[in-house]
Amino acid sequence: MTSFAPDSIVLNRKLPLWYQVSQSLRASILGRSPRDPLRLPTEEQLAEHYGVSVLTMRQALKELEDEGLISRHRRRGTFIEPDARRGTPVRLLGSVDAIVAQQSGMTAELLDHGTVPVTGELTEYFPDLAEVATYHRLRSDEQTGEPTNHARNHVRPELADRIDPEDLARWPMTKVLRDVVRADISRITDTVEARLADPETARLLQVPLLSPILHYTGVTYDTAGRVLDLAVIHYRGDRFSFTVTLDAT
Repeated sequence: MTSFAPDSIVLNRKLPLWYQVSQSLRASILGRSPRDPLRLPTEEQLAEHYGVSVLTMRQALKELEDEGLISRHRRRGTFIEPDARRGTPVRLLGSVDAIVAQQSGMTAELLDHGTVPVTGELTEYFPDLAEVATYHRLRSDEQTGEPTNHARNHVRPELADRIDPEDLARWPMTKVLRDVVRADISRITDTVEARLADPETARLLQVPLLSPILHYTGVTYDTAGRVLDLAVIHYRGDRFSFTVTLDAT
């Protein structure tokens, strides 16, 4: 039986290895094609793939098993749960793969895309540009079809020229920028605050006007300190919570 092939990852030795591996594997699972195999490689094969010990790999797999994304069977192997509900809590620990995992596991509809002038708040992020590319997507639960969040991404034009809009229906923008466009991503900053649903958000997410939502802003920088992508996402407040874990080392 052919095994599912997870994405590769560059490990950050300042963060727990099991966490980075679990987040990378989680993102691969949630972003898989329906045609991909459900069986995972063995613990030993996965450990070699990620460059970690079997013990670290086992800890990462336990995290995914506890979440219900995989099931492990003695003598048969480890399998992706095709009907597993995607967990809504979001845990960030400073890695790009955590951001990718946060945004994965939902169906996405590209509502519109084009260019907009850099005015108002956008000038803070793109002071050297006259206009940026913009993408507006609505994400929904794969099983129920219930809308969960809508996202607007503002991207530098030279990167947008290399983005296939069809990729955004399957993958998060962060993954497309990193793995498809090969953008020089250095860091991502996240800000989450409570807000009340405006008319557009209430309509798209099918919630009452002025109901609580989570307003997320993610800013992706390159090594020169330029903003590559500004993401603004509105999450349903009754479906999502954010837990941030800080590394003390």
